[in-house]
Amino acid sequence: MPNDDTQLQSTAMDATVRWTRRIALGCVLGLIVLGLAWELWLAPTGTGTLAIKVLPLLLPLPGLWRARLYTYRWLSLLVWLYFTEGVVRAVSDHGLSALLASLQVALCLSLFTACAVHVRWRLHRAAQAATA
Repeated sequence: MPNDDTQLQSTAMDATVRWTRRIALGCVLGLIVLGLAWELWLAPTGTGTLAIKVLPLLLPLPGLWRARLYTYRWLSLLVWLYFTEGVVRAVSDHGLSALLASLQVALCLSLFTACAVHVRWRLHRAAQAATA
């Protein structure tokens, strides 16, 4: 049985897969930039050590770039940690920090949606190919 990568490469990537891949990559990069800017320059909460929270977001970048289905699956679970942080800070903080937290929540929701659509579409296409 061929793995997901060879199956994806053997057929042309359709528009939905390309679109969700771009959205997911953009959201992860946006969360990285937002996390670094937030903790280091815009509204730092201390010495800047909280900027290390973006390190786990570096892990899915190669898998997203290569459109690996497994990466989309586990990233759709990881994103909820950042979503929770954003919701807590949006409710408890004020001013710029609350605005940045709301932006983080929006990026997380967009990332989850892109991952969910990507996984469902790829599984649907694989099921179609198996029955054909």
